[in-house]
Amino acid sequence: MATMELTKENFDETVSENNFLLIDFWASWCGPCRQFAPVYEKASERHEDLVFAKVDTEAQQELAAAFDISSIPTLMIVRDNVAVFAQPGALPEAALEDVIGQARALDMDEVRKSIAEAEAKEKTETAE
Repeated sequence: MATMELTKENFDETVSENNFLLIDFWASWCGPCRQFAPVYEKASERHEDLVFAKVDTEAQQELAAAFDISSIPTLMIVRDNVAVFAQPGALPEAALEDVIGQARALDMDEVRKSIAEAEAKEKTETAE
């Protein structure tokens, strides 16, 4: 599957309609971004069951700001509307495959449970 372009107009719909989404935040002037692009594209062809998207941080500054993107490229993985991975830097092919494998292996019920527990703890600490 080829990568798709994410914009503020199609972002919410894309995230809500896909349970496994990889997002590459990039810019055309960024050398490491250009280096990572073919690795990302190749992975999208290998993993046709996943959705690979790109956010041009120059054209989509609001979207990049919403995710506090301060370094590019940044790879983010969203599963079931939960960001489960976000890391700046151009990953080599083996590292990208490893991250995809780890994200696939996540028990999302456990992830949601951990998030709920952390939020409850934070509320308790704030109330004290």
